[in-house]
Amino acid sequence: MFARRILLLAGTLALACVPSTAVAQAPAPGERIAPGVSAAGVPVSGLTVEEAAQRLAATYGARLKKGVSVTVARRTTRLYAKQAKVKFDAVRSAKRALYAGRKLAVPAPGAAPAVVDVPLAISYSKSAVRRFARRADRRLSRAPRDAKVRITLRRVRVTHSRTGRGIDHSALAQQIMVAFGDPRLERVILPKLIVTKPRVNASQARRRARTVITIQQSTFTLRLFRNLKLRKRYRVAVGLPGYPTPRGRFSIVSKQVNPTWSVPNSPWAGELAGTSVGGGSASNPLKARWMGIVNGVGIHGTGESGSIGTRASHGCIRMHVGDVIDLFNRVPIGAPVLIG
Repeated sequence: MFARRILLLAGTLALACVPSTAVAQAPAPGERIAPGVSAAGVPVSGLTVEEAAQRLAATYGARLKKGVSVTVARRTTRLYAKQAKVKFDAVRSAKRALYAGRKLAVPAPGAAPAVVDVPLAISYSKSAVRRFARRADRRLSRAPRDAKVRITLRRVRVTHSRTGRGIDHSALAQQIMVAFGDPRLERVILPKLIVTKPRVNASQARRRARTVITIQQSTFTLRLFRNLKLRKRYRVAVGLPGYPTPRGRFSIVSKQVNPTWSVPNSPWAGELAGTSVGGGSASNPLKARWMGIVNGVGIHGTGESGSIGTRASHGCIRMHVGDVIDLFNRVPIGAPVLIG
């Protein structure tokens, strides 16, 4: 009895310790795959390589030709197996199962048999998969759009913001490769949508445009907008043809009550050129209020009421004294000014 046990143990050890050269040897004629072996979940134990290859081809051949679909944000794009150069080698897959079976140890008496599941021999073009993933990202992606204040001479409005979106194309490529490598996996991939918020939303844009001034030189009209709505119109005078009022988008940079006039060093200023005239002086043309805009040009009251509605100034915007006081109290520093 003891000798018999020794012989059984020796036989078990011999089967368990199969030399690596035996695993690499080509299949012997009629050799069958060991018990407990499957390929991508398909049992192939007891089959020859040819029989196992036929079973694997029948099970997965058609599925491996279908490619994958990517669905995100209600858009679906497809990468066909032909485009990705997917190739399935059923014979090589069967040989993998055979070689894996050779490595299995013979179970001890009463023990559960060892099992192994080998992957299929599938190849594909990684570069084609990565190109597809980048292309899918480009088609879907959009940059976030900030809300903006749109100012025209007659209207102020705010365009709405829009969130940006995109996907992680590297992660998507990896998901596709994993799906191509295992036909048991789902062929519809739902990558995570990455949402990016705009820096400025509509509410923020409205706050920035709470007070807006526009000056339409052709009609000598200054318009005051509050909270995107036209609140008041004022008649003004603008620059002479030789001293035009600048055109463009500016803002109120300073405010003064009874401003001092720093006389420009210009021939038209006569003997006052380069001097300063105190606020309230009869010789000071800047009456009552001053709202500076750009390069010495601003909005101010005038004692020459008859000039209102004409091109009469040296670049500034003139207003009736009562009007400029009213406007001054309504306009903060930093308010946008559009002159056209």
